[in-house]
Amino acid sequence: MGACIASVAGYYPRPAVQAAADKLAVVQFRKLGQSDISVSEISLGSWLTYSGGVAREQARACVEAAFDAGINFIDTANVYGRGAAESLLGEVLAPHERSSYVLATKLYFPMSATDRGLSAEQVHKQIDASLARLRTDYVDLYQCHRYDERTPLEETMGALTEVVQAGKARHIGFSEWPLEKIEDSLAIPGVTRWVSSQPQYSMLWRGPERGLIELCEREQISQIVWSPLAQGVLTGKYRPGEPPPSDSRAASESMGGFIDRLIAPPVLEGVQRLRAVAEQADLEMPQLALAWVLRQANVASAIVGASRPEQVHANASASGVVLSAEVLRAIDEALEGTVAG
Repeated sequence: MGACIASVAGYYPRPAVQAAADKLAVVQFRKLGQSDISVSEISLGSWLTYSGGVAREQARACVEAAFDAGINFIDTANVYGRGAAESLLGEVLAPHERSSYVLATKLYFPMSATDRGLSAEQVHKQIDASLARLRTDYVDLYQCHRYDERTPLEETMGALTEVVQAGKARHIGFSEWPLEKIEDSLAIPGVTRWVSSQPQYSMLWRGPERGLIELCEREQISQIVWSPLAQGVLTGKYRPGEPPPSDSRAASESMGGFIDRLIAPPVLEGVQRLRAVAEQADLEMPQLALAWVLRQANVASAIVGASRPEQVHANASASGVVLSAEVLRAIDEALEGTVAG
C-alpha cells in the first residue's frame, strides 16, 4: 500500500498523497436504499478503464487498491467492452471472499445484433451471461442501464422480480430513467422494488436535482452517481488553451470520446477558478468534487474510475469530508454559467 501512495506524485499534488494516507482506514459507508446493504461512499467503476482502456495488470492493481482503501462497492455492466470488464473483474475478484464486496452490473445496451433491451428473455439471458463472466452465483445489484421503450414496463419488472426470487440478484436498480417511468414502475403491484438509481451527477452536471433526488428520497431509493469527477475534468488537470496531458482520458483514443463537451474553454476556466476554493478549504480538487456530490444524503456512493492505484487511494480520501455552506457558495460562484445538465 505504501508503494502505491508514494507513486502518486505527478497526478495528484503531494498534499493529496498525505491526505489519502491519513484517511485510508476511515472510508465511510451508507445504506443503499431500503436494502440491508451498506456501500462505501466511494465506489470503483469499470466503464472505460477495465473494458480495455488500461492494461490488465493495472486494472488488477486498482481493484486491489480499492480493497486496501476500504472500498467495498464495485460497479460494472455487460456492455463495457462487450463483456470484457465483467470478465476481468471475475478474474480479479475470484480470490476474495464473496461476502467482502458489493457487486453491481447492468443490462440494456446491445451485446450483439439481436441481444439488447429489457425484455423478459433478455433479462434472464443477460443475467446468466453476466454471472458466468463475473464467476459468481449472484450480484448484489442488477440495474437497468436505460429505459426500454420497446418492452412493456410490466414485463421488465416481472422478469427482474423473477431474477431476485431465483437468488441471482439481491436487489435491483435503474440508471437514467425518465421520472414518469420510475413512478409508473413503482405503481406496479407485486414486483420487487428499486433500491438504487444511477445518474450522472457532478458540480458540472446537476440534472438529478430537478426532481430525481426528491422522488428517490420519498421512495427510499439511493443514488449511486457516475462521473462525479466529470471524467477527470474536476481534478483540474485540463487547462484552458493547453493540450490534454498525454496520459489523460481526453488524450486516449479508446477513452476520450465522451469528454469533448466537458473540456470546452468556458468550462475549464470555471474549473480553474475552483482551485482557490479547494485551497481555502484545505482540500485537493478531487476531494472537493467528490465531497460535493456526497453532501446529498440521498447519494449512497460516488463511482470513480481509476487507471492507477494511487488514484483510488486519493479518491477514497474524500470519504467523510464535509463542505461548509461558505465553500458550497464559493463553488457555485466559481462555476456560474458553466453548469450543464
